[in-house]
Amino acid sequence: MTPRTALITGASRGLGLALAGELNRRGWRLHLDGRDADRLAGAVAGLPHPDLVTALAGDVADPAHRAALAATVRDRLDLLVNNASDLGPSPLPQLADLASTAFERVLAVNTVAPLALVQLLLPALQRAGGRVLQVSSDAAVEAYPGWCGYGASKAALDQLSAVLAVEQPGLRVYAVDPGDMATDLHQAAFPGEDISDRPAPESVVPAILRLVDEDLPSGRYRTAELTLSAGGAHPVAAGR
Repeated sequence: MTPRTALITGASRGLGLALAGELNRRGWRLHLDGRDADRLAGAVAGLPHPDLVTALAGDVADPAHRAALAATVRDRLDLLVNNASDLGPSPLPQLADLASTAFERVLAVNTVAPLALVQLLLPALQRAGGRVLQVSSDAAVEAYPGWCGYGASKAALDQLSAVLAVEQPGLRVYAVDPGDMATDLHQAAFPGEDISDRPAPESVVPAILRLVDEDLPSGRYRTAELTLSAGGAHPVAAGR
């Protein structure tokens, strides 16, 4: 049987690496991306089956890198995970102080790059009847001081996901809010603070795998809700 295939961005650490590890254990063929070449190589070497992994270091905001990454995928793609994210300046600035150049960078990584990858990989996803999983945030729907740029980029990603789901009914399209996690990005949002009490990225992977394994309708989900409903009624996708 041909292994199922996934492309995961931002897979050298955090949630991307945790999800890649579980799919790799299951025998999936993976196409992974990360900005730091050494860190990405180390992450791949630590996976159970590195022989099933194609890794390409680069910046998802770079069109040339996106094209090269998409070219590693052949004719079918079962799962696209747009996980790579940019927080923006740290410490987080108030809206009045957010530089337009910094906001443009956040949008380029968090919104434009996922859209561009969907466009590049859409034929392969369509052939597989695949799934698109966009990593969102509660900052997309809640007004937290300082989170204006990041939250706006994720709100836009949510809307792109909702429209894609309507336009491509043959795919499953999910925006998923994993909640607070002990990641480098979350630490950058709270410089100098101890965030070790936040859950590890690995703890939310079982909930995310429900979107991979089950036939849940396209929509926006919180991993907390997916966890609570595990083994019982299907969670209801959140409306916008």
